[in-house]
Amino acid sequence: MKRLNIALIGYKFMGKAHSYALLATPFFFKTGIEPVRKVLVGRHRGPLEQAARDFGWEECATDWREVVRRPDIDVIDIATPPNTHAEIAIAAAEAGKHIFCEKPFTITVEEAERALAAVQRAGVKHMLGFNYRRVPALGLARQLIAEGRLGKIFHFRAAYLQDWIMDPQFPRIWKLTKAIAGSGPHHELNSHIIDLAHFLVGRIDRVVGLEETFIRQRPAEAESEQLSTMLTAQAGSSQLVDVDVDDTTAFLARFANGAVGTFESTRFAAGRRNHNRIEVNGSKGSVYFDLENMNLLQYYNADDPADVPGFRTIQVNEGCHPYISHWWPPGHGIGYQNTFVNQFADFFQAIADDTRPEPGFEVGLENQRVLEAVSRSIAAEKWTAV
Repeated sequence: MKRLNIALIGYKFMGKAHSYALLATPFFFKTGIEPVRKVLVGRHRGPLEQAARDFGWEECATDWREVVRRPDIDVIDIATPPNTHAEIAIAAAEAGKHIFCEKPFTITVEEAERALAAVQRAGVKHMLGFNYRRVPALGLARQLIAEGRLGKIFHFRAAYLQDWIMDPQFPRIWKLTKAIAGSGPHHELNSHIIDLAHFLVGRIDRVVGLEETFIRQRPAEAESEQLSTMLTAQAGSSQLVDVDVDDTTAFLARFANGAVGTFESTRFAAGRRNHNRIEVNGSKGSVYFDLENMNLLQYYNADDPADVPGFRTIQVNEGCHPYISHWWPPGHGIGYQNTFVNQFADFFQAIADDTRPEPGFEVGLENQRVLEAVSRSIAAEKWTAV
């Protein structure tokens, strides 16, 4: 068993998810790698120390640059806001560390290109945290498409809907600040469904989009060092500040293989907490997935007899389904947190086998190109090439 010392930069929502996955991965997957939760890195000493105790880290530190240079660190795990990803990834590559980085990859295409060049020069392993690829139901959907069981693909449609900032008194946290987040749900949510489009259907050629910001001023975020998640921000101050990101972005797409795509992301869909819906239609059938029922895949086979047509519900928890053989007996299912375990298992297996982890930074660059093309199309009000 090879031990790898991990430094995780970021300790809030994604830091918690990654900490859990690093703990659970060797329990369920025998990759030949034992991840050691060595150093947890953050800016505020008090809540950082609390998180390190809660999440089982040996040490904590407030200077990520110093940690990246440490000879006893093997892997840098980046779970910070997107505006820091490129700088940290480049420094980690130059220090010879393997890198796991949360999505969205970067703020700009130029940053993504520099980060990709850095890992290629260094020859280190690199992987992005598009965890929905590791949902077994979506893995099965990809398998059905790859086997030709849906035939020629005509449509990909996706909607990623949330509602957590609808209150006008919700403060302008970093996710509502362009310089830090890149954009609103466009970067955060569309990046996920763009990746699933690439994963299931293929490369996107052209896009045309629209966006809207429904609440253009919000209370400034009160300064706090309390441990919190994005959904439990501290109360805002009385000062109103401008919001410079979208509240919703939707776009149409044409794929290189001729398929047509529709994409919608919003944080203003009342009642939708984390609704990620995917449908793919082909000449021989369709698949439909809803993250709120993540262990189910709806499958329609156009060759079914005329007297019993319709979608069938597949419970994706049989041992033959992607990842499930590592988990529970049939009928038990897995949860959101386990998608992080699945992806870290793939990352560590690639390190152990000296193969290329997927999705790597190349995939992140292509994702970033689509995001940027959509933004250009909105500004120009016309179809734009990726």
